[in-house]
Amino acid sequence: MAETIKTQVLVIGGGPGGYIAGIRAGQLGLDTVLVDNGPLGGCCLNVGCIPSKALIHVADEFHRIGTRNGQDSEIGLSVAPPQLDLAQTVTWKNGIVTRLNKGVDGLLKKAKTRTVRGWAQLIDGKTARVDTAAGRVDVRADYVIIATGSLPAALPGLPFGGDVMSSTEALSLAAVPKTLAVVGGGYIGMELGTAYAKMGAKVTIIEAADRVLATYDAALTRPVVQRLAALGVELRTNCFAKGVENGTLTVEQDGQKDHIDAEKVLVTVGRTPATQGWGLEGLDLVMEGPFIQVDGRCRTSMSGVYAIGDVTGNPMLAHRAMAQGEMVAEVIAGDRRAWDKRAIPEICFTDPELVQVGQSEAAATADGISVVVGQFPFLANGRAMTMEDEAGFVKIIARAEDHLILGFQAVGAHVAELSAQFALALEMGACLEDVAGTIHAHPTKSEGVLEAALSALGHPLHI
Repeated sequence: MAETIKTQVLVIGGGPGGYIAGIRAGQLGLDTVLVDNGPLGGCCLNVGCIPSKALIHVADEFHRIGTRNGQDSEIGLSVAPPQLDLAQTVTWKNGIVTRLNKGVDGLLKKAKTRTVRGWAQLIDGKTARVDTAAGRVDVRADYVIIATGSLPAALPGLPFGGDVMSSTEALSLAAVPKTLAVVGGGYIGMELGTAYAKMGAKVTIIEAADRVLATYDAALTRPVVQRLAALGVELRTNCFAKGVENGTLTVEQDGQKDHIDAEKVLVTVGRTPATQGWGLEGLDLVMEGPFIQVDGRCRTSMSGVYAIGDVTGNPMLAHRAMAQGEMVAEVIAGDRRAWDKRAIPEICFTDPELVQVGQSEAAATADGISVVVGQFPFLANGRAMTMEDEAGFVKIIARAEDHLILGFQAVGAHVAELSAQFALALEMGACLEDVAGTIHAHPTKSEGVLEAALSALGHPLHI
């Protein structure tokens, strides 16, 4: 006979949104059960954000050392040719993932949230049937939080398997492929394509649209495209992948077929919400295309059922899911909370890095808003000079009538670390004068934010 657990809150999915919801619900004194059949932390921690950034770090270090090979280094450094043991890199990366897995498990226990390991099937809006290693467990709850995440999207002509990889397999290769074709020029393909190019692969990126990273302004992505060319990456836009056979990828570009050497093919054409296999199709949920429709408090069309993270739509970002998970737990506990996505940073860890938060100049103008814009190049920033990386700029967009900041954009080395400053300014309703009146430490790249604000006000100091 199946064991039955009764609880106040049932969280299905232990990814960034789910485990944060579980932790916060437990902290608030709600009896909470979290169900997941895989390692805690979900895609982001195990086969996404964390392992990819580990791989990118190693690629950056390997490439940086390699450029010092020789006696003509401008800054006076020279080293012997470096060697890369990718299998050891993967072992190191896996160690980081394991440490974080254990950390999530410990945090859930600290919050007194119970974890049930197994595959959950929702049989109604209150009950999940879980197949565990010890047998079936039925979990009945007052509130259900669906946090099942997303999966890599596949292409009909390039099914995953063998030498055709998703990002999951690309993060655990034993050796660097001699040739790598990346199908899809979004942030995942661009990040991993850049990393493997730095590790020595001959990389070709195939994008069906007329440019890569199409969700970012073209001016913002231009330094990234220039860097790809410097790394020897071949970029093909308006190009369609048709199939692979015997290490050769067939593509079609401008109506002409061509063939690209590809020891491995990495397909990164987006992600699809994981709504199949959980019993969701049997529930009375209103959908928005493939996503679960939610309101400003992440409530679904069913009473007591919430949904958070990638299953609820774009942007599919871990920090969005985390913020939603925290909010939902507090809503269930009785707090007055609402969801506002205006200040979600979007970051691409390419070389150089990209950040955008809030509205772009084009989006604000399209909304009929009169704007003032300030921009400051890193080539005029002392810290960027000392880091030997002067590419990029910071841009700030504000409403002309009252200087309310509407958005930020940045491209450059390590600009991801500026994202919190950008998001905080939007969250606090800051104006240009607030940023301009804030003392920024010297020498730092954050001074570029100050200078961009001063530029928008008409009196930049260092350009």
